Amino acid sequence: MIARFKDLCLDASAPRSLGAFWARVLDGELADAGGDDTRVDPRSARSDAESIWVNEVPEPRTGKTRVHLDLRLPGADPAALLAAGARLVRDPAGDADWWVLADPEGNSFRAFGAHEDTRPGPFELVVASTDPAAQATWWTGVLGGTVEHGSGSASVVGAAGFPWERWVFDGVPEPKTVKNRMHWDVELVEPEPMALIGAGATLLHEPLDEAHWWWVLADPEGNEFCAFPPRPTG
Repeated sequence: MIARFKDLCLDASAPRSLGAFWARVLDGELADAGGDDTRVDPRSARSDAESIWVNEVPEPRTGKTRVHLDLRLPGADPAALLAAGARLVRDPAGDADWWVLADPEGNSFRAFGAHEDTRPGPFELVVASTDPAAQATWWTGVLGGTVEHGSGSASVVGAAGFPWERWVFDGVPEPKTVKNRMHWDVELVEPEPMALIGAGATLLHEPLDEAHWWWVLADPEGNEFCAFPPRPTG
């Protein structure tokens, strides 16, 4: 194991507004993250890894959403999400038992009806991938866990620090072409990301200064993620 899953980050043109939406959807509290940035802390979270940092960026969203959360609804339909400000993109169709929705900045996500013995809220992190099995295998090499293979997808289960049921790499034909609006952070086991780079990650940015003390890397399919040094102990 090279690292642990730390949390999610979401790029936004208007982070306070988008953060408020996700706080309503996730029954969360907003925390100040400096400037106009904010953080959504779900009240029912079982770990800090369920927090979502919402960060201001100058560029608008473009292209298909390649990273999203799947949510379990508290009821049989997404009426509460629509009332919170979500936009309906597509009703369930064919074998699909989910609704496709979009947040106020156009980031799509899926909502599934309530099931017995499940709690409402996120239960999967989904990443579009041209080679799901290779991606899932690579991330288990970084975070541990096991790979489960599906029809056109592969999932990581039991990764270190991962707070939801599974991390799904969903097969798509098109490669990644633009920066992801949602990305994940990891916390390193070692003080520097040499093991990650040795495993095949690409270094995009070194730490900038004392206020930006993390590395920005990309996985083998170009998905950006941030790597933080281990937190002090004792």
